[in-house]
Amino acid sequence: MRKQLIFLTALLIGLTTMAQKEEIKTAEKEIKNQNFPVAAAALEQAESLIANVDDKTKAKFYYLKGQAYFGNGTVTENYSKSGIALNEVIKLEARTKSFKYTDDANTMLNKMIEKVAKDASAAYEGQEFSKAARDFNLVYVLSPRDTSYLENAALALYFAKDHHKSIELYQDLLKMGYTGIFTVHKGISKTNGQDIYFATKKEMDQQVKLGIVENPQTIVQESRKATISKNIVMNYLAMDDHKGALEAVRKARAQYPDDYNLLIDEANIYYSLGDNAKFKEKLEEAVKINPTDPSLFYNIGVLTLEQKKSEEAIIYFQKAIDLKPDYADAYNNIGAAILEKNIAIVDEMNKNLSNFKKYDELRAKQLKIYREALPHYEKAHELNKSNISTMQTLMGIYENLEMGDKYKALKDLYDRIKN
Repeated sequence: MRKQLIFLTALLIGLTTMAQKEEIKTAEKEIKNQNFPVAAAALEQAESLIANVDDKTKAKFYYLKGQAYFGNGTVTENYSKSGIALNEVIKLEARTKSFKYTDDANTMLNKMIEKVAKDASAAYEGQEFSKAARDFNLVYVLSPRDTSYLENAALALYFAKDHHKSIELYQDLLKMGYTGIFTVHKGISKTNGQDIYFATKKEMDQQVKLGIVENPQTIVQESRKATISKNIVMNYLAMDDHKGALEAVRKARAQYPDDYNLLIDEANIYYSLGDNAKFKEKLEEAVKINPTDPSLFYNIGVLTLEQKKSEEAIIYFQKAIDLKPDYADAYNNIGAAILEKNIAIVDEMNKNLSNFKKYDELRAKQLKIYREALPHYEKAHELNKSNISTMQTLMGIYENLEMGDKYKALKDLYDRIKN
């Protein structure tokens, strides 16, 4: 009984192999007659059992499948199936050291890659981001070694507002260890002065020796991993998913603790969440990394002023001005910080309305504060003459200090702008 079962199994395998070979012959014939859909259908019928055949037959099968779906090269919807099959041929023949179909497979792949990459770039430039994403992704399917196209697809999906898919592709890139690091070899043509790029340093050096090229350079592009992490965060923020964004930025910062842009992203997320204490903490951390950014000192000053720490806030605003002398908002906020002192005086004045001596003393202190704030508001107005808020405060100071001429001139400008 056992021998009979073995015999039957062998018979079935033999029949299966014969059926596969018949389908492959049919497909080969239909491809020659350019009946590509019929050829593809025949191969699809045989594919479920292709694992049982020898490598030589497998290579032929995948090559014919690539041909059938490539057709005459005009039906881009079939490129994905063609590319997967042709890449399987190349991989199989590289393993078996038999290269019967590899050259032809590469020729078809290169034709598809060139067309789709061109279409993808045109769609991206035309802001057809969904189409660009599909095409960039297809280039990656056709040429899996070109992972930069997968990054392009993820970026296009971000602009297409398909944020979940964009995050998925970016995470795939990180999982596969993609860095985006690559080396560029280039020189300048002695004939026309244009940049010339080379596949290898050896090729570039040969051209330099021949006197065709000068100023040779080998440039190593920086890793893209931190940028990818940042773009994942940007996708979450675009969806107003601050929790997801915060989790993503924390993971990224664990890998890149000194990355300034990621730190600013983290600070901005805390700001969006209304956590001003954390926002300020992250800005102060950012100042240590980049002490020449005036906006950092300005924002810390704003948060400090909100905490009613006027003198400390003024120090931060002044640091912002030292770095950016035309920082109108910083001048304005120094004036505002000085006027904070006026709040307590006004309260005291209201309590001493019948005590004329005390009231006059308090009024004198109030005018002193106005005079102290005045030059800062005037400088802010000088730098930004369209700021309505600054003009209103400045007019109030002029009025209190009985500076009638300045008040009238500013009021005229204010009325013209407001109307």
